Amino acid sequence: MHALLGHLAARGFGGAPRSHGIDGEGREILDFVPGQAADYPLPDWARSDEALTAAGRLLRDYHDATADFPDATDLTWYFAPVSPAEVICHGDVATYNCVFRDGLPVAFIDFDTAHPGPRVWDVAYAAYRFVPLTDPRHADSCPVAEQARRLRLFADAYGLGAADRAELTGTARARLEHLIGHMHEQAAAGHEAFASHVARGDDRHYRADIGHLTRHDATLRAALA
Repeated sequence: MHALLGHLAARGFGGAPRSHGIDGEGREILDFVPGQAADYPLPDWARSDEALTAAGRLLRDYHDATADFPDATDLTWYFAPVSPAEVICHGDVATYNCVFRDGLPVAFIDFDTAHPGPRVWDVAYAAYRFVPLTDPRHADSCPVAEQARRLRLFADAYGLGAADRAELTGTARARLEHLIGHMHEQAAAGHEAFASHVARGDDRHYRADIGHLTRHDATLRAALA
């Protein structure tokens, strides 16, 4: 993470905390980014079209700043690199990992899950969280027609190309499958936080969202055309 944050600072990307090295106990020293994150249940200001499109633009700026990150093959990442490694994916772009000011996202935080991957790998998960592309029966969701409209807004704000638009919904499903697999692997390895996630049914929640994305794939893909 230190190398990534240093690279972002060198590229003039202001949407991330600055790193000031490691303290005596091995902890990263980071700037405090003023503002507030938006956790669930989401406040109305985090659900606005303006917040959605600002998040898309911020993610595009972040990806562009990482596109020339030096060869990362010798670095250790939380998740294994995903091919093609076009950028350094944040890995968990969501309202709870954004700092908002005046109702708009201005910075990303918590880069621990960053890893090399294709742009659409990050964009699809960010869309899942920000649109959101979740089963309408779940809290903080919205009707399918509204999801389709907001998905188009997000993709347009990012400037997503035609090839990635065609892959976005399938990538969102793959990203959730990856998340479920990781959750179970970590729980089986004895990590209590992940075990608690499984115990409360987070994996079932994500599987319901995969089913929702599968059922409404044609509608969502049409919105991106």
